[in-house]
Amino acid sequence: MNALVTRLTLGIAGALATGIGAAIALTPDAFYGSYGIVLPASADLYSELRAPGANLAVLGALIIIGAIKEQWTRVSAALGTTVFLAYAVGRLLGIAFDGVPSEAILLALAIEGVLGGLCALALRSTRRQADWKDQARMAG
Repeated sequence: MNALVTRLTLGIAGALATGIGAAIALTPDAFYGSYGIVLPASADLYSELRAPGANLAVLGALIIIGAIKEQWTRVSAALGTTVFLAYAVGRLLGIAFDGVPSEAILLALAIEGVLGGLCALALRSTRRQADWKDQARMAG
């Protein structure tokens, strides 16, 4: 994976995570309503939804930094891999334990799997680039 594709991958992954996280943290009724989920009025439930939403938004911002600053690329790719594949694994657990969700949730699973996979390829690519730079430094 070349540097431009890595940056695009991290930019898209980071923007998506930041946007979704912010939507969950700031407007959980609207976000979950878009999936057809009606939330009961509960301060406890809203707190439990807003906290991971804020976490996702912050992680997304850190992933975006790797699209901009080369020294952050490897860390951001690792974060993107972890965030998106963890969501995909969580959804697969949901399918195994709870049954098949709506098409919208299945689409989210597919997007998370693809983005997690692309971030993993970016992570692998950054390792190869780091190894190449180390070899060049040693030879020079």
